[in-house]
Order: sequence, then structure tokens, then C-alpha cells
Amino acid sequence: MNFSAHTDEVRKQMLNEISLSSIEDLFSHIPVKMKSLDLPDGLSEMEAQKKVRALAKKNNTDYISFVGGGCYNKFVPAAISQVANRFEFLTAYTPYQPEISQGTLEIMYEYQSMICLLTGMDVANASVYDGGSACAEAISMACRITKKHKVLVSERLNPEYKEVIKTYTWGAGIEVEWFDTIPSDTKDYACVLVQNPDYYGEIRNLPCVETLLVVCTTPDSLSVLKPPVEADIVVGDIQTLGIPMSFGGPHAGFMACKEKYMRQLPGRLSGKTVDAEGKTAYTLTLQTREQHIRREKATSNICSNQALIALASTLYLNLLGEEGFKKAGVSSAKNAHLLSEKLNNIGILTENKNFYNEFVIKVENADKFLSELKSENILGGIKLDNSRILVAATEMITNDDIDLYVEIAKRTLLVNSSC
Repeated sequence: MNFSAHTDEVRKQMLNEISLSSIEDLFSHIPVKMKSLDLPDGLSEMEAQKKVRALAKKNNTDYISFVGGGCYNKFVPAAISQVANRFEFLTAYTPYQPEISQGTLEIMYEYQSMICLLTGMDVANASVYDGGSACAEAISMACRITKKHKVLVSERLNPEYKEVIKTYTWGAGIEVEWFDTIPSDTKDYACVLVQNPDYYGEIRNLPCVETLLVVCTTPDSLSVLKPPVEADIVVGDIQTLGIPMSFGGPHAGFMACKEKYMRQLPGRLSGKTVDAEGKTAYTLTLQTREQHIRREKATSNICSNQALIALASTLYLNLLGEEGFKKAGVSSAKNAHLLSEKLNNIGILTENKNFYNEFVIKVENADKFLSELKSENILGGIKLDNSRILVAATEMITNDDIDLYVEIAKRTLLVNSSC
């Protein structure tokens, strides 16, 4: 009996398709003799530590950050890392045998419950990769629910999320139409996806649509804004819930929806029940991956264990409590509005009408403006174009930081006017 995966004839056909005559030709581009890598001599552990410390000193991390756009400088209580780094939690292992992962499952359940409280939705999953993948997964989910393969997505969505959506939908054969003004007729689309507050910080009324409404939001904004209960699916990134910026990652995305759609949620859902002895027990209520159910019915191929990031967010919300969480949100909003007002007073106008903690300012030369701020150890925002900058403020910003930003901005204006 031939146990080979392919017959010689099949191999020959495959090689012909790529214009090769033998399997050896597949590896012909690899040099027979590797060139020298020109590596330095080995170092002892003590020498290596000294060298790394010297290199680390070249980094300048002591910046005041007014950068946002999806990743924010939020206060992270020290207790989070102390608990999350315990060996019981710190693992990349995915709980395939959920009955022996009671601690992990309980944290997932608490995380899901908190996301539901924040968003006003009925059900939440135990996280996906990040905000971009959450948006893309929501589109795929809407297409499965409605059996339609055309969606409307706001142009004012985070640009990085837009790129993820393009990748997902291209492979799935889903047609995406980008809009600035929503069409009056939406019934032929699987969903309408909007971001609120949008990428530019603007808070808008949610649209009335004739299909599923997907809302992307930042969870910290829900400390002061009402939950988007009009939505069918709510998604976003949980970085603002106690996750360090860490050079852009790792983050995790959240997804929540109305109960009638929960069987189409990707990822994992942890449920609470009682065991045979009447004790509280946790289990994976819905398991949507191809390892758990028939492949054609799988709604997710999410593989890594984002539960550690979800754990950190759960700890953050527990440590701050409802009052502390709201105070952090109010402080962020107050700082942003104070900065906007002071910039307006010196002639730097704000583009937004309504915003939470992020807004767009208009300047003459964005590169020069940001360079002047950076020379004083201030990261002034994200350049949108030559005359527009996206600025964010969080509870980490002080009044002195705001005054310094305005002072340097005023100095830049005076230099430009003299020229």
C-alpha cells in the first residue's frame, strides 16, 4: 500500500505548473556554501549585559506624549503586571482542555461581563487579536448572518483597521464600499461599519440603517459616553484598559453583540455553570474553531491566546472600579478640551466640533511644528497631512504639560510670522 501523500505523476504535474523539472530545482536558489555572517566574537554574560545597557542608554523614552490614533499613554497600575505575570496566567498556551483551566476561564468570563457592561451588548467573546481584526471579523460575521457579500465602511475609520479589512475581505470575496456620507438606502448591504469617536476624534450620532450596524469604539470613551446600544455588533481595541503602548503591541480586540447573533461570534466564549456537586464551574460555552466543530461551520481561526491581555484589562477595571474608571475618562476629556481651548486662543484652530480626548489642529507646517515640540521632549501628535495634526490627551497629561505644549506652539507661530 502506498502511504505517500503524492504519487510521482502528481509531483511531476505540480513541478510542470511552476516550470521546474525536479524537486531539487526548488532549492537551487540556496547557495551551496553560505557566506560569512561577519559576527563579532562571543561575549560573556557580564560583558553582554554591559553592552546592552550601553545601547539602551541611547534610547530616549522620557517624552510627554500627545500621540493617539489607536494607541494611548494611559496610566497602568503596577499591580496589573504583578498579578498577570504569575505563572498560573503567563503562558501562550490556549485552553484546549477548558475543564482544567478554571482560573483562566473565570477571568475570561469576568472580562466578557465587563465588556458587556461597557458596550450595552448581551454577549462578548474572550478577545481577538486587535481592533483591526475585530472590525474585519465583525464584517465577516455580518456577511454570515445576512448572507450578503457587500458592506459599507466609513472612511473615517482608523487607517490601520482599514488595511486589515482590505486584506480580510479580499480573501473572502467581500465587496467593500467606503463612504464619507452614508447612502440613504442600505438594505442591500450586510452591514454598515462606523467608528465613534472616529479616527479624528469626532463624536457623531449613530446612523439609522436598514441592515446590521457595527460600531467600533474605544472602551475608555464609554466611561463618559453612553453605550452604543443601537448597534448590533460593537468592536474595538482594549489597549486603553491598562495595556502599555509597548511600541504598538501586543494589544487585543473585543467583540460584543446582541444575543441573537452570538453563535456567529468568532473566538471563544466562557460560560458559568455548576458542576455535579453544585459548585460554580466555568467552561467554553461556544467553541467556534475548526478543531472543535466541523470545519465548514467554523467561524474563527483565531489561534493565539489573547486571554493574558484580557486578564490585564480585567484587572485594570477591577483596580480602578467604576468611579476610578470614570474619573480617568473625565480627566482625559478635560485635558484634551483645555489644550484645544488654549491652542485656539493663540490662533491654532481645532477642526472638531465634538470630541472626547482627541482632536485635529490646523497648522502651517506640520513637520516643523512637530519637530519643534520633539526638540523639547514632546510628542505632539500624528501628522495627517502638511497642515493637519491629530492630537490626543489622557489622564497622564498635566497642566504643566499643556502649558509647555502651548508655549512651544506659540513660539513656532512667531517664527513662522517673522519669516
